[in-house]
Amino acid sequence: MAYVLQVNFKMNGPFGDEMAEALTDLAKSINEEDGVMWKIWTENPEMKEAGGIYMSETRETAEKYLDMHSKRLTGFGVTDINAKIFAVNSKLTEVTKGPINN
Repeated sequence: MAYVLQVNFKMNGPFGDEMAEALTDLAKSINEEDGVMWKIWTENPEMKEAGGIYMSETRETAEKYLDMHSKRLTGFGVTDINAKIFAVNSKLTEVTKGPINN
C-alpha cells in the first residue's frame, strides 16, 4: 500500500525560481531515496512556509524518510516541522486520476 508524507515548515526563502536554483541538487537526491516514489514541492511566500508531499511505497519508508529529513531540516535551522503520514486509498485515487504509480 502506498503512503503519503506531508511536511511543512516556516522558511524565510528563497521561493520560486530562486528556490529551484538553490535546491536542484537536493531535489535530485530525493530521487535516490529508497521507497520515495515522487515529491511535490510546496511553497507559500506570503506565509513564509515551504514543504512537500511525498509518495512512498510503504509506511516504513515514509517514516524513515521523515526521520532523515527532519534531522536535515533541523541542521538548516528549521525548528517548527509539521508532518503527517496518510495511507492512500488507491481505488478512489485512481478514479480522480491521482499519480500513485503502484
